[in-house]
Amino acid sequence: MRVLLVGAGGVGTAITKIAARREFFVRMVVADWDFGRAEAAVAAVGDPRFTAARVDASDPSAVAALLAEHGCDVLLNATDPRFVMPLFEAALAARAHYLDMAMSLSRPHPERPYEECGLRLGDEQFARGEAWRASGRLALVGMGVEPGLSDVFAAYAAQELFDEIEEIGVRDGANLTVDGYDFAPSFSIWTTIEECLNPPVVYEAGRGWFTTPPFSEPEVFDFPDGIGPVECVNVEHEEVLLIPRWVRAGRVTFKYGLGDAFINTLKVLHQTGLDRTAPVEVPGPDGRVKVSPRDVVAACLPDPATLGDRMHGKTCAGTWVKGVKDGEPREVYLYHVVDNQWSMREYGSQAVVWQTAINPVVALELIATGAWKGSGVLGPEALPPVPFLDLLTAYGSPWGQRDQ
Repeated sequence: MRVLLVGAGGVGTAITKIAARREFFVRMVVADWDFGRAEAAVAAVGDPRFTAARVDASDPSAVAALLAEHGCDVLLNATDPRFVMPLFEAALAARAHYLDMAMSLSRPHPERPYEECGLRLGDEQFARGEAWRASGRLALVGMGVEPGLSDVFAAYAAQELFDEIEEIGVRDGANLTVDGYDFAPSFSIWTTIEECLNPPVVYEAGRGWFTTPPFSEPEVFDFPDGIGPVECVNVEHEEVLLIPRWVRAGRVTFKYGLGDAFINTLKVLHQTGLDRTAPVEVPGPDGRVKVSPRDVVAACLPDPATLGDRMHGKTCAGTWVKGVKDGEPREVYLYHVVDNQWSMREYGSQAVVWQTAINPVVALELIATGAWKGSGVLGPEALPPVPFLDLLTAYGSPWGQRDQ
């Protein structure tokens, strides 16, 4: 397998460190708009299978040309969601497989944003499903940790643990702290603003997908491995759009443990317009210039990938499932915990980006060996969950199951 990895930020760099320990590929081209960043990611692994390149992720023709130049079989997208569609289309044009960790962006309903869906996460990608099927290539969307591993857990629960499922709830929580900062997100603030301030989506059988106000339906969820109780709230996330396509459940939700301080900061960003992506004019040294307020916020905050040495604690991603097995009620929580001290010691990557990065690498290996195969636009739920979970454990990162 020959892989084009686009994006050499925190997650992309962690991908190279994880992949360097595996033998399923012969070449990984690490490409970024910032060639120096791509070079640094390649230099960090010291493996001749890796090479650096520069590419504009917003230019499908340039990306397709890079795929062809290096004879790559698959494009792995490690950029933020703004670049999903150009990279997705570039892979299709070049007849390469495609993987991402976040799906095409949503747009709220113009009149009823907190009741009805507008353009949903992934709609633009699923609309291209027939073209991908005709190409004979696989576009595996939402294959990070959440979405990604959480969706694999949902499929595993449906196939192995339940006869009927009443509710599936993805629950994400952590006890991470960052020394020296009052506000320092552990993941891309651009993506965090997007998912936290958009109307959350909920799925119910018979009703379909609908929306609620941001941060709605708070609940306290007790996370394992010493993290403990964390208040979680509804957040827009791909799992709610993916899981019901392949797994029958009465209700599907995603709730994230943000904390009051984080929520209040996001609300202030929204109230002041600093969450907006459309450029505004501001004075510059040579006259007025246009800048995106959200990009300014991101530039003012520390790069999450650089915070590992200051971070302490654990992060947990998991899927809570409630239903019936053999005529008896059952509840389980399937989960994956990463300790920041461990991920920094073993890989030099902070816990949140490392936990995101390992899952697409596992998926790539399953595709390379033929354990996962298909064509069209598919979510992780559409593929066998057991080989994935077994290989994740073989990577030295086991998952857990807790009966509730």
